[in-house]
Order: sequence, then structure tokens, then C-alpha cells
Amino acid sequence: MRIGYIRVSTDEQNIERQEAALKTAGVEKIFIDKLSGKNTVRPGLKEMLAYIRDGDIVIVESYSRLARSLKDLICIIDEIRNKKADFYSIKENSDTSSAAGKLIMNIFGALYEFERDCLLERQKEGIEIAKAAGKYKGRKPIKIDNDSFTQFYNSWIKKEIKTCDFMKRFNLKPSTFYRKINEIKKQV
Repeated sequence: MRIGYIRVSTDEQNIERQEAALKTAGVEKIFIDKLSGKNTVRPGLKEMLAYIRDGDIVIVESYSRLARSLKDLICIIDEIRNKKADFYSIKENSDTSSAAGKLIMNIFGALYEFERDCLLERQKEGIEIAKAAGKYKGRKPIKIDNDSFTQFYNSWIKKEIKTCDFMKRFNLKPSTFYRKINEIKKQV
């Protein structure tokens, strides 16, 4: 099935141009969002992604209608491809069912990965400079009352308290929680 997706940024914007392009492309069902592309939580997009099936093709007027960032575009197209459906952009004439279309998406993926690696390198360099200047201290350790934690730990070991309740009591994420549990086990 040929499925179309239309997005405009506001209620006042007109969808007719995109709708005409999709109908010319033979689209049978259209999903519409009237929200900014920066917002990745879009009801029409969510509904469309839930609707598509193996062998469908999702058609958009242009990449910019589906996503505002390369990262989001790749994530959305990956989700489409994971459902064994294809993606086609009319304006860019890009089709993931063709070898050239797959190549373009792989190039986009490589560009995103490169962009992300550069960002992490700059972040690391900035942290090193801040550390050298004595301005970077890292994350502040979470302060936990050890006596109270040990009491809850003993109840937890006896299965009197659930893990999620234990973590909520001390406002801990799983990694921090289990690190603290391991510290206690070493002391015992």
C-alpha cells in the first residue's frame, strides 16, 4: 500500500500542495500533522508508523516534511525499514527500495555519526580545558544516608520491599542503585 505523510508547522498552513503531490504519486492513505518538525511526538506520524506493514511504501513530498534533523530522519526511516516497508521522497527522488536510495540513506547515517563524533570530541576537549582551569568538578555524588539505605537494603534482601520502591525512596537510577548495592555487599 502507498501511504502518505503530510506535515505543516501550523494549523493556518495549507496542505494542498503536499496532498496534490502525494495523490499524483498514487498514495492511498494519508496521515497529517500540523505541528513543528522539531517536535518528534506527532500524532499523525505515530499513527502512520503503527499503520504501516510489510511491503508498504511511505511517501513524503520532501525530507523536511518528515523530519527537521538528520538524526530524526534516520531514526524514522529506520523504523519504517524495520517494518519491512520502504520510503520515498518525491522532491529528492530518493527511494529506499533501490540501491541508490539505500546508499543515500547510508551516507546520511555516516554524516550523522560523523557529526555526533565531532560533537563528543569538542565536548571532551572542553571538559579537559575546564579541568585544567579548575572549573570542572564532574557530577556531584549523590548523598545517601547509609544507615537508612542499609535498613532498606536488609528489607530488600528479605524481599519485603520491591526494587522499584527501594530506588524511588532514594531517587536513584538503576545504575546508581546497583553500584550502591555492590558497595554494601563488599562491606558485609
